[in-house]
Amino acid sequence: ELQLYGAGHVGRAIVCALAPLPVRVWWIDEREEEFAVAPDISGHTNARIDRLCIDTLEAEVRHAPPGACYLVLTHQHDLDLRITEAILRRGDFAYLGLIGSKTKRQRFVRRFEERGIATETIARMTCPIGVPGIEAKEPEIIAAAVVAQLLQSAATRSTTPGSR
Repeated sequence: ELQLYGAGHVGRAIVCALAPLPVRVWWIDEREEEFAVAPDISGHTNARIDRLCIDTLEAEVRHAPPGACYLVLTHQHDLDLRITEAILRRGDFAYLGLIGSKTKRQRFVRRFEERGIATETIARMTCPIGVPGIEAKEPEIIAAAVVAQLLQSAATRSTTPGSR
């Protein structure tokens, strides 16, 4: 189960890549107009994708089941920070991916440490996202790399004793 924050170019590409897969996605954004330009994925029957347009995105974190996966790729760094902090404070995530550079990661890590979030929890955050070695900027390539990383994470969890 995945909460995907952001309905921009990369978010739309990830949803398209996930559509044929057996996954539950809560696709969350505050901008209704971004959902309006989303591609039609109704031909895919495997994925269950629910679009949520809400004003306070970080509040939606509390509705995810324990062990959920999260992708944070909104249009604003401060919004990414608030959502990611809510996920880290919750702490029970199976995967937390944050779009951005190594520099963004360093800035966010410093802020999370200043706010008292445990170093071990912060270390579980994936940023940059995607399979290492794929450095493309095109949304569809980023989506392929991110979905591959999510599949790797799921495979690792399913083979780890006591995992969800």
